[in-house]
Amino acid sequence: MTPIQQDVVQSSFAKVAPIAEQAAVIFYDELFARDPSLRQMFPQDMTEQRRKLMSMLATAVANLKTWDKIQAAVHALGARHVTYGVTASHYDTVGAALIATLAKGLGPDFDEQTKDAWIACYAAIRSEMLRA
Repeated sequence: MTPIQQDVVQSSFAKVAPIAEQAAVIFYDELFARDPSLRQMFPQDMTEQRRKLMSMLATAVANLKTWDKIQAAVHALGARHVTYGVTASHYDTVGAALIATLAKGLGPDFDEQTKDAWIACYAAIRSEMLRA
């Protein structure tokens, strides 16, 4: 990611943070609509899962400029996901659901520059998780 992309992701996430719970609901609705088979990987009550998602995103976004601080944790998260049955193709679905969620949550603030920055951000996270 370029420094400009890092800034764009951080500033756009600051707009999502106040609606974190809603954003997480939108994300999982998008995810399960795109691949209903993924629903079985998650608990019936998604409250804690939604909180974990937004917490992980907040941590990743806050540390974009100091990636080395969280790289090992992102790698470990990827290793845990393997034990849940997550495959490489699932990451594509997650990425698409994330971009769709941001588009809905940010509305007109989700321009091409913001979209490209988030795609780059997710690619970095995805890449590290897949190394596990």
